[in-house]
Amino acid sequence: THFNLPTDIAVLSDGSFYVSDGYANSRVIKFSPAGKFLFQWGTKGAGPGQFDLPHAITTDANGNVYVADRSNARVQVFDAKGEFLSEWKNSKLGRPYSVAIGKTGDAFVVDGGDQPESPPDRSRAFRLSLGGNIEKTFGSFGNYDGQFRLAHDIAVASDGSVYVVDAWGMRVQKFVLQ
Repeated sequence: THFNLPTDIAVLSDGSFYVSDGYANSRVIKFSPAGKFLFQWGTKGAGPGQFDLPHAITTDANGNVYVADRSNARVQVFDAKGEFLSEWKNSKLGRPYSVAIGKTGDAFVVDGGDQPESPPDRSRAFRLSLGGNIEKTFGSFGNYDGQFRLAHDIAVASDGSVYVVDAWGMRVQKFVLQ
């Protein structure tokens, strides 16, 4: 019946929307275009459909829902009703802070780089297939152009340009990928 530090929203073409309610409630909620509660899924944990800080949410053209499950170091994929389909998890992806889907069907993920067991060289971005396979890595840790101190959010424009929010670098950078 309440949010506890919601982290992101994904609005569908019909006006309905999903909210990732991450920091304490560990769930995803779907609302009607009028804001009426429709359903929710997720509990605290590391199993399929469970979350430990769902930090970002997006959808693809087929209605699938992608959740950056940050503290579980994965992206989880669900159908439009919240049924678990798959997860993307590997050591290269690190801890996904955000996920976005481009019009061409590519997925984009940013790793904030806050792995305590690693040096601060993990903050980077990825282009993946919708199957979760890494196709391209871009960016690295640092303060110069093309680098991030804490890559925190990612968005894809209709022309395919990719924008990355660098929270600690206090800037937004635009990437045009080939």
